Amino acid sequence: MFCSIGSLGKDSVEEGVQNVTVKTVTFTGTDNGVRIKSWARPSSGFARNIRFQHCVMNNVGNPILIDQNYCPRNENCPRQVSGIKISDVLFVDIHGTSATEVGVKLDCSPKKPCTGIRLEDVKLTYRNKPAASACVHAGGIEAGFLQPNCL
Repeated sequence: MFCSIGSLGKDSVEEGVQNVTVKTVTFTGTDNGVRIKSWARPSSGFARNIRFQHCVMNNVGNPILIDQNYCPRNENCPRQVSGIKISDVLFVDIHGTSATEVGVKLDCSPKKPCTGIRLEDVKLTYRNKPAASACVHAGGIEAGFLQPNCL
């Protein structure tokens, strides 16, 4: 099971994705948990008003991930940046274990940074210690208990 909004920006002219809610999900041993992925190339698309709520992670590779630099095999997109605008994304009550040291990765576009990101009541561990975070070009707020913090 995975909950991914992906391959945004594969084409230069796209409609956006909006008003998506994912809640009460358990992930076990998956490569990704909750994810938004966009190609690293120009596009007119967007992803907004996305909610990920009440998710349990059991040994998940990337529990919380926004990846705006997707470019498989460095073909058709090297040295480009995503034109997808990601905004108003809520991650609330997400807890459990990460299979990797980084439990929260928000890798947003320098051209169109992520805005309105909210992390609330997130608790992720890696090998019985707090997981790490890696966040660039992401803006928003944190609330409640956070492990790790990011914004």
